Amino acid sequence: MKMIIKLLVVLCCAAFVDAASRGPNIIMLFIDDLGYGDTGPFGCMDIPTPNIDRLAKGGVVLTQAYVTNPPCCPSRSSLMMGMYGQRFGKYGMSRGMPIPEDKPTFAEVFRDNGYTTGQIGKWDLGDKWQGPSARGFMEVAELPPRIKKGNHFLCKNKDGEVVWITEIDGDNLIEFVDRNRKADKPFMMYWSPLAVHSSHRDIPEELASRTTAPPKRRKLGGGIVCLDDQVGKLLDYLDQHKMRENTLIIFSSDNGANTGEGGTSTPYRGGKGKDTQQIGWTLSPSIVSWPGTVLEGKRFDGMACTFDFYATMLAAANLPVPEHIDGIDLMPYLKGKKKGDVHEYIYWLNKEPTDPEHRHLVAVRWKNWRLYRHVETDAWQLFDLEKDPQEKKDVAGRFPEVVERLARKHGEWKSTLAPCWKKPEEKYRNPGAATPQGYGWVMTDGRAVPPKIEK
Repeated sequence: MKMIIKLLVVLCCAAFVDAASRGPNIIMLFIDDLGYGDTGPFGCMDIPTPNIDRLAKGGVVLTQAYVTNPPCCPSRSSLMMGMYGQRFGKYGMSRGMPIPEDKPTFAEVFRDNGYTTGQIGKWDLGDKWQGPSARGFMEVAELPPRIKKGNHFLCKNKDGEVVWITEIDGDNLIEFVDRNRKADKPFMMYWSPLAVHSSHRDIPEELASRTTAPPKRRKLGGGIVCLDDQVGKLLDYLDQHKMRENTLIIFSSDNGANTGEGGTSTPYRGGKGKDTQQIGWTLSPSIVSWPGTVLEGKRFDGMACTFDFYATMLAAANLPVPEHIDGIDLMPYLKGKKKGDVHEYIYWLNKEPTDPEHRHLVAVRWKNWRLYRHVETDAWQLFDLEKDPQEKKDVAGRFPEVVERLARKHGEWKSTLAPCWKKPEEKYRNPGAATPQGYGWVMTDGRAVPPKIEK
């Protein structure tokens, strides 16, 4: 009997050591066009988000997390590579531009260190043969076919019921977590839903009616409510299986609010659409939740970037961080061990090569200052975001020394960047790299497939 007891003790200790040494599960929730002021943790009052609120209570709200390469495609490239996209020539949308082959995505690092990696939803980066299955993601959810042309969201589920696609995404998220929990394998999931991109014109009334939002943003509110429901599904599952304390969840957005549908960046100004030059377009409502490890129910006001999440996820899993990244591990700040800004300066140089006006942005942040101009030939404008978060009073004339300092720092940063990418004549394609339609999963080893010459 004593021998049996000793054996059980040894086995239990071995299991504990193995669980402790393999690192946490990682879930990245990267939302599309979610406004800074459109969820409860960031002050929203007319759209209920009890589950995102719940996520924040178990973690840290980042009030100054910035996207350095908005909008969607460049933002995702920067996140995936952990660096300024401008360093490899990504200055604007530039769809079809490859992400670097000589540098690993965060998924490739996790894949190579024993994690099962998964992706659900919108990809929108890389070239035609750099789909998620080719850049490190081993389990990729197929995209359900839409039932109405021109609408991203309305589709039928496996049972033939008409649903909002976000609901299918949420079910897939739980399926992935459940499958890998049962396999007793650490996992890394990148959920990048179409939510809450426009258009919400066909949002089910049962969702829209759950908000108290005014008519201009009522339908968007329904989309955010649906998104919140999926966060609730995830948290309920993790709580049920006692996984919250071994699961790092990062919640963020690819750029600021869709103002055309009533999205807001309150208390700041700007967002996706005509207001892309204001700071609201670059602010991402971000939350990092890991109960028992990071602070809980706290706010972090230091300046950070979405590309910091690459380093943060790897550091949390005790994995090596590649040398190429610009991102910084946020964990010391999220645990309260460090204070202040993560980055002393944050830079922007956005431009669309084929359009000299659309979505251009030249800017730098330092302390409470934001130096800005629309295009590089314009005069600099300076705003004190502490006193003027709406950026309505240019104070460049009053603080020339600040303008000189920030303009010089921006110039020094710009000198380290790659030339703007120019789209070449396309000669290659790999149909297998794109995410196919359906209701299943694409299972691979997450490694690149040689491109095929198009005949």
